Amino acid sequence: MARHIPFEQAPDHEWRSRAAHVIPGGSSTGSKRPDALYGSRANDAAVPSHYEKARGCRIWATDGREFIDCGMALGAVGLGYADAQVTRAVQEAAAAGPVTSLPHRLEVEVAEQLVNVIPSAEQVRFLRTGAEATSAAVRLARTITGRLRVVASGYFGWLDWNSDAPGVPQSTRDLVTWVPFADIAALETAMSLGEPPAAIIIEPLVHDIAPLAWLEAARRLADAHGAVLIFDEVKTCFRVRTGGVQALLGVTPDITAIGKALANGYPLAAVVGRADAMDAATRTWISSTAAVEATGLAAAAAVLAWHEGFDVCDRMATAGGVLQEIVGSALAEAPWVGVKAEGPPMMWRLTADVPEQLDALVAAAAREGVLLKRGAYQFGAVAHDDDALDAVARAMPAVMESLLPGPRRVDD
Repeated sequence: MARHIPFEQAPDHEWRSRAAHVIPGGSSTGSKRPDALYGSRANDAAVPSHYEKARGCRIWATDGREFIDCGMALGAVGLGYADAQVTRAVQEAAAAGPVTSLPHRLEVEVAEQLVNVIPSAEQVRFLRTGAEATSAAVRLARTITGRLRVVASGYFGWLDWNSDAPGVPQSTRDLVTWVPFADIAALETAMSLGEPPAAIIIEPLVHDIAPLAWLEAARRLADAHGAVLIFDEVKTCFRVRTGGVQALLGVTPDITAIGKALANGYPLAAVVGRADAMDAATRTWISSTAAVEATGLAAAAAVLAWHEGFDVCDRMATAGGVLQEIVGSALAEAPWVGVKAEGPPMMWRLTADVPEQLDALVAAAAREGVLLKRGAYQFGAVAHDDDALDAVARAMPAVMESLLPGPRRVDD
């Protein structure tokens, strides 16, 4: 077990301090802020705050320590960090000039490939982030229907239309009717409130993959009320199946938002859908200078080539299931930890009734060289090979022992 070091003497403490001075919260990505990563253990010297390099499923912190990563960039990396094929494609695109006054041919090629693999896709509009893609989908639905209200279930990013954060007008918040995941009765009630909605937008995997009956009800109700059915498959396309939950369960939405594992960590997202629905993009305004920057498109082309030649999603599920079994079995044998491993194998989560217990687990795992994500999700990746899985298995007994009630155990 690693020797405990006072926080102020931690090798990467300088980076945490510098970040706190110049970046609100310590990171521009909310889920990567120290308090989001580690909760009440954010000031534990053992937990890393910044990395120097990453390869496969391993991350090297600024102090040189090596970690097996179970969060895989919040699910954005499905193959592995610095995958050779993706890196080569990105380097070639960068060397050829990734942005000009014309769109790159890759915009057409990647769009054609997406149309081939995603059931709802007949046309594609590229963007950079999942939040942009879900927002574009809602704008398309409002353009199509001429309505404003949206019925929603899930998390769709930080932009105003779906946020109740400070700074968002109440009038904007009032346009969204929220319903619980997989609650058909609540969905039926929400659809009948006031004027018919423009859209139903659903994240089809939250605690688990959505029940088929839930998605079928959404399809039926959208059709009955003349609303647009949107799936947010930002996390699930290229992971649950190449074509997402819709390909797994056979319920096809009108519009789908995709991103994350599409480009193995490079910033690229898209809104895809039926041709008649996507035509609304010509009647409203959805555009970004960087939307078709070629390195992201090149990365996506390389990812799609991986999916064409190898069952990437099966490997993700297998690796994620082994990780879940390793961690879950260790937790089951250590009830004093107070944490459980739950959810589908390709993207499972850690749950605890007491948040501090989860914080303690994540910090203890970091001391043993394993990066676990607080809560949701842990993502299996192609790069989680036998050596990495064995390393996690070897680390877990020490992690559990360090969490035994009583004084913290440290090396002599």
